[in-house]
Amino acid sequence: MFYAFIRGLVSLSLRLFYRVKVHGSATGFEGPLIFVGNHPNSLIDPALVFILTRRHITFLAKEPLFRMPVIGWILKGLNALPVYRKQDHPSLMTKNEGTLDAARSALVEGRAITLFPEGRSHSEPSLAELKTGAARIALGAARQGAPVRIIPVGFTYEEKDVFRSEALVEVGTAIEVLPFLQGAGADGEEKETVRLLTERISAEIKAITVNLERWEDLPIIRMAERLYAFRQGEKVGSERLKHWARGLLLFQTEQPERMEQLRSALMSFHRRLALIQASPEDVALTYQRRGVLAFVVKNLGVVCLGLPLFLLGLVLFGVPYQIPRLAARRSELDVQGTVKFLVALAVALVWWPGLTAAFWALGSWGWGVGALLGVPPLALFTLYFSERWSVLWHDITVFFSLGNRSRLKALLQADGEQLSLELERLANEYRVRLESPSASRG
Repeated sequence: MFYAFIRGLVSLSLRLFYRVKVHGSATGFEGPLIFVGNHPNSLIDPALVFILTRRHITFLAKEPLFRMPVIGWILKGLNALPVYRKQDHPSLMTKNEGTLDAARSALVEGRAITLFPEGRSHSEPSLAELKTGAARIALGAARQGAPVRIIPVGFTYEEKDVFRSEALVEVGTAIEVLPFLQGAGADGEEKETVRLLTERISAEIKAITVNLERWEDLPIIRMAERLYAFRQGEKVGSERLKHWARGLLLFQTEQPERMEQLRSALMSFHRRLALIQASPEDVALTYQRRGVLAFVVKNLGVVCLGLPLFLLGLVLFGVPYQIPRLAARRSELDVQGTVKFLVALAVALVWWPGLTAAFWALGSWGWGVGALLGVPPLALFTLYFSERWSVLWHDITVFFSLGNRSRLKALLQADGEQLSLELERLANEYRVRLESPSASRG
């Protein structure tokens, strides 16, 4: 009951905080499973596993979390298992054997567990070297006859600390563990088997995540994706960024001069668009009198109808909306999303009944019931309207930046067209290699 409640609350809250997208098979999660993934966003990463399956999952988490207020209580209620890391408790590392035994026993009983083999959350541009714990747990359970499968899960965040940004959860190809046991007998062979399985886990996670040599390359692949998607008439998607990242590494290795020319051109185009706060899609817009009039009428209606509710929302929620941001401002980047999410959830659970009680006391039971039912939708509308206002302001800015500057717009269109053609040629050159299983795992 406790697990179902926490899973439902966290899943709903995550879908409100992020725009969660799940790619890959969300079925076939029966039997003994280990979910493994990259770890860029602290407690948000394991929480997103709740969205994948209704199965009861046993989480492995670093031991200091069990001593934190509320979080520790929740982890214990979920029957999570503590992992003692060298950087936390050098003298308690021997206790990990008990954790590994418990994890193996869970798999032998046919249960599912989740762990993050990098051993820590981080904001590096690529997957870190994996610890061997996942492989050792899986192989140990397989030796006891459990048909263990390892499910790689990739987490890609548009902006991991920003409300309503995209969070992509991609499920990779399941790894059957039993075949790795063939020929594993002596100690040396055991170590080799662990190494091979760990390398396979790493390769599968890399195949479903974005891995870069440096963060400076991220604006390049994002611009490449926007130009390519626009030319293909498709929506921009985080799921294709991993192909651009792998293609960037191949391209840079095989054709360095051509790569530097393209990098320079993309960054120049990116900077020029940033100066006028525009996107490739904005540059392609054609403004016609009828379309502009429809835009003005539509958005005036939205503003006139929504502004009073939005102002009411600002009065009621202005303070709680600022609390998560202030609480997270001194946190490390990989922890900011977790801090904002947890603080926002805690504030909501206090502010909602607080407003209900205040309206009941100042008005009547009718006002109290109205607040109880009306506060959640008003809070969500206020956030929606603030986002809508940002989009509206962006459209107005672009209109005045490009609407009457035909020469600038024509130059940007020509450069964008030339770049998108070059990117399309590159995509055709490298597509087969990037989409093949060997390229994904290599």
